[in-house]
Amino acid sequence: MDLINTFFNWEVLVRAFPILLRGLGNTLMLGIVTIIIGTFAGLLLCLVRLYAIRPIQLLAIVYIDVFRALPILVLLILVYYALPFVGVRLDSFTSATMALSMVLAAFTAEVCRAGIQNVPKGQFEAAASLGMPFWQSMRKIILPQAVRVIIPPLTSNSISVFKDTALASVVAMPDLLKQANDAQAMMANPTPLIGAALIYLVILWPLVRLVGYLEARNQRATSR
Repeated sequence: MDLINTFFNWEVLVRAFPILLRGLGNTLMLGIVTIIIGTFAGLLLCLVRLYAIRPIQLLAIVYIDVFRALPILVLLILVYYALPFVGVRLDSFTSATMALSMVLAAFTAEVCRAGIQNVPKGQFEAAASLGMPFWQSMRKIILPQAVRVIIPPLTSNSISVFKDTALASVVAMPDLLKQANDAQAMMANPTPLIGAALIYLVILWPLVRLVGYLEARNQRATSR
């Protein structure tokens, strides 16, 4: 067989497309739920890291350091295969969501910390002089200014976690990559994997361009 018939077989791709679409639905659901949970948890973790009492801050720092260093694959296997030994059984979707969210929260916390610390100290002092409570000053003064810095790296992290959803196939979740693998084995041809890669590209490429646009806009705003 030649290159085209082996890796870019149109007939095989058409037959595999419905199977890939079933996996795509699971991948999108996993990615969206993970990003929502991971981003919210990361912001809370960041606030604890910055403003909690010292012992709690140290716990947050340890969590962030550990989960930024751990390979997601190892964490995913531990959540799905090790927790049943202590009586906790989670399905593959919940396990993948938990593992990916825990890692995304750690990275998000550092991104948010950098954004908040980028806000001039005078803004904190102005909020305090107005007698604003902590949460009100965060919501109305600090976070709106920090968001401009946070958005590009946060979007970049979201793209990475979307690609990492492919790891969910190791816990038998029927995501896009697992469906492509199954179709490849069934049809004895790797074209479904190429089809899955093209679908990832179609979904993620606009987000990659969005990150580039936001970074360029921030640079222009900073240079003024």
